[in-house]
Amino acid sequence: MTETAKQISKESKSSFYYAFNLLPEKQRDAMNTVYAFCRKTDDIVDDISTPDEIKYEKLRKWRLEFEKAFTGRSEYPLLNKLGKTISSFNIPLDPFFELIKGMEMDLQKNRYKNFDDLLLYCYRVASTVGLMCIEIFGYKNPSTRDFAVNLGIALQLTNILRDLSKDVEQGRIYLPQEDFLKFNYSESQLYQKILNDNFKSLMKYEVERAKNYFDKATQSLDLDDKKTMFAARAMQHIYYRMLERIIQSDYDVLNNEIKVKKIEKAGIALGVWAKYQLVY
Repeated sequence: MTETAKQISKESKSSFYYAFNLLPEKQRDAMNTVYAFCRKTDDIVDDISTPDEIKYEKLRKWRLEFEKAFTGRSEYPLLNKLGKTISSFNIPLDPFFELIKGMEMDLQKNRYKNFDDLLLYCYRVASTVGLMCIEIFGYKNPSTRDFAVNLGIALQLTNILRDLSKDVEQGRIYLPQEDFLKFNYSESQLYQKILNDNFKSLMKYEVERAKNYFDKATQSLDLDDKKTMFAARAMQHIYYRMLERIIQSDYDVLNNEIKVKKIEKAGIALGVWAKYQLVY
């Protein structure tokens, strides 16, 4: 826990780092702090060497230490810094607690019966992050909260599609079971990495669903708030590029590593920043 928020953000190699690096210093520092909190919360659950009961205990302690941070009394410097960031930007607390609940969902279930179940998970682990971020960016219109929620769902759905093969190896299948039935593709086929027309139809359906949430996000963003949301829009463009990579692979995420290169991420982020500076 001695790492700085900036180090955690940079070392994660996340698209976040490229999208938020062009923000003014105070906002960039705040974003690094929020991202570091999200990353560390996620790391508790992702540690495959730790039994689930220990992960629950770690999450419980993390939540308690987060609450202590509001008065600067957490044993974790990162959380104390986060407490100051929350106060400085007047960020609502609910998204932070919801994010922790989302991580608990990862310990409670490794299958999702229908899309509504998955939607709650996506909201908790991704839309919440968007709701934290928009307070740092600054906005005028309430519809920007809808932008954050819809974009978070789109980003998480894209993550799920990209990481499908890796998650299966960990015993996790996020795609709804009702969708497997709809396209007559079984979990056992997924475990065997069987690529057939049914799988491609399933993937095409899921890609279109993610695209739909990207579209919803765009429609929710008022013109007045576009300039301040350039970093979020950069994330949107980077992840949309990832969806395009999935399509270009003919939906074969089982045998291909789907990624957007660092230089592409940096180029997309810079391009969006430049466009928003000139146009808005």
